[in-house]
Amino acid sequence: MISIEKLSIQDAASLFQFEVCNRTFFEKSVPSRGDAYYQYDHFLRGLQALLDEQAQGISFFGLIKNSQGDILGRMNLVDIEKDEGIGHLGYRVGEDTARSPIGCQNHLC
Repeated sequence: MISIEKLSIQDAASLFQFEVCNRTFFEKSVPSRGDAYYQYDHFLRGLQALLDEQAQGISFFGLIKNSQGDILGRMNLVDIEKDEGIGHLGYRVGEDTARSPIGCQNHLC
């Protein structure tokens, strides 16, 4: 079973691991977030900024997880304009999930 859970600060360590493990894979198709993003203190500051946006209702950040709670990917709805009922949807899934027809992930990197 796969679910989308609202991003929270409690996900910080596992999300950081997910990002570090998938950096090379992601950078094959999207621009790099830069070396600083992969330093935990910097990552936490960025995560807090996302959570602040989410609290303001201008963005929604979700984590795609399997039934064991492993992060398989991310789903973001940003630039939400409630009056117009629009926002911009983006997502990314980890390398293991992208290669697997059933969304398995082994957390080996």
